Amino acid sequence: MGQARLTETKAPATAGTILLIGPPNVGKSVLFTRLSGVHAISSNYTGTTVSYLEGTCRVGDKTYTLVDVPGTYALQATSPAEEVAVSFLRQGPAAALLVLSAADLEGSVKLALEVMAYQVPVVCALNLMDVAERKGIKVNPETLERELGVRVVPTVAVKGLGLEALRKALDAALSEKPAVTSYFDQGRQAGEALWEQARRIAEKAAVRIQARPNKLDRLGEAMLRPWPGIPLAALVLALSLAVVAGGGELLRTRLLEPLVHTVLVPLFERAIRPLGLHPLLENILIGEYGIFRVGFEWILALVLPYVILFQVQFAFLEDAGVLPRLAVLFDGVMRRLGVQGGSLIQMFLGFGCAVPAIIATRACTTKKERLMVTAMICFAIPCTSQTGAMLSLLSRYSPWLVVAVAATGLMVLILVAHVAQKVIPGQVEPLVLEVPNLLMPEPRAYFKKLRVRIRQFLLEAEGPMLLAVFLAAVLAESGLLERLGSLLRPIVSDWLGLPEGAVMSLILGIIRREMSVAPLMALELSPLQMYVGAVVSLLYLPCLSVFGIVAKEFGVKTAVAISAGATATALFVGGALNHILTLLARLLA
Repeated sequence: MGQARLTETKAPATAGTILLIGPPNVGKSVLFTRLSGVHAISSNYTGTTVSYLEGTCRVGDKTYTLVDVPGTYALQATSPAEEVAVSFLRQGPAAALLVLSAADLEGSVKLALEVMAYQVPVVCALNLMDVAERKGIKVNPETLERELGVRVVPTVAVKGLGLEALRKALDAALSEKPAVTSYFDQGRQAGEALWEQARRIAEKAAVRIQARPNKLDRLGEAMLRPWPGIPLAALVLALSLAVVAGGGELLRTRLLEPLVHTVLVPLFERAIRPLGLHPLLENILIGEYGIFRVGFEWILALVLPYVILFQVQFAFLEDAGVLPRLAVLFDGVMRRLGVQGGSLIQMFLGFGCAVPAIIATRACTTKKERLMVTAMICFAIPCTSQTGAMLSLLSRYSPWLVVAVAATGLMVLILVAHVAQKVIPGQVEPLVLEVPNLLMPEPRAYFKKLRVRIRQFLLEAEGPMLLAVFLAAVLAESGLLERLGSLLRPIVSDWLGLPEGAVMSLILGIIRREMSVAPLMALELSPLQMYVGAVVSLLYLPCLSVFGIVAKEFGVKTAVAISAGATATALFVGGALNHILTLLARLLA
């Protein structure tokens, strides 16, 4: 991610900044989507890898910058997200829009007291009112407003209820000088004193009523129990895989590959050949590894459909509240690997891209767990584009090859986890995870998130992928590929059993992980060779972007150690499989 901004359009000058603050899973993102305009920026906070959203919001006759602060439970500055929230508050914003959870009022009120300590105009959006009622909790906004001394507006963000009243309350708060609240001193306190104050206020404002759980509530509770939770989780994962794999294959074979081979490539051939370019340059552009030939085939047809469908699935499971339930369900299994169930979320994220997954390990409670999860992601979890490329190649041979490669990767993952558990000092804490309500994602927020993530992938990945395609063309057309093939013959041909042309896979994999798979398309490989090549590509060293983020998070020595370990593992496992399976084939012949 770096420090780059993903800017859709240049936002206009504003009258000040309104901070959108609240705990995770309280509906902040939905409110941000509903309140902000078309100008949206996703950024990393200066000096950190913690991201936030920035947009514009119309309040009264003025336009303000609306900042969706990373979700936080407290302002004690004990985590990166808390530090960012505190930094924003210290900058003197025009106002703070605090999102309270009606379903968990005590924790929200405690955070509200801490925010009010900074003496900025505060308006509270009392969200999830419908969820609270289904749980048998009825919150009186007037009582809460009186106790806190700030405006409280009941909202149901996913339905757009209360938004107009919220804008009016913000307008009124912005036009007034913020009063010093009676809770200023308490807000500076930590521990039991602040919690006791929050508990007292919550008890006054909320009463228990007859619960009215709906089907989603009952399903959400069921997914937290081994039965029927585990079968339901297996079904969800199977359906998600089917959508990504099946949908990606359909898009690739029925739409994108015909588009590339019958329309795009011929179009560029007709445009470039009449120019009379030098044969070397012409081949680099439209030759066997030409930029305008394999560039379209590898990037557009081989990678992009799977990436898009994965993001569609992942964003849905994330917004629906399914992922935390999977973490709780499989906590016991993850414990056997030496980490807690919450690490499953980072590993799922790793299937999208290793870079944000490694950044997300900041949520781990200990450095040991962070390093273990990072190692497992780097060694044996393919990114979406790499997975898509593998599915495209392996499915041409047999679905059983897909199963065999996945099983091999799983065994290596388990081995890496056990080794890391013994080698890395420290301990792993018990699972502490807030499970949000199971609900249908709000369409506007969902599609905005999806658009930002896909655009982010295109901006960050397409450049290195095009560079890899250019390098492939230069190596192939200049004769360097043959020389490198001869130089690395003992490893590539003698040990791995692959043709010398497979050296392209090892070279391009350094730039982008999926590019270690793509060159295998051009080779006539046997099923055994394809299996070995896919395993090596799966376990091969992390790409440059992953190396960079590991070095930034843990240091260069750790990044070098992980990269060297992954490369050695890939070559050893691939070669061992080649020789063992070749021997078995001879014995059974």
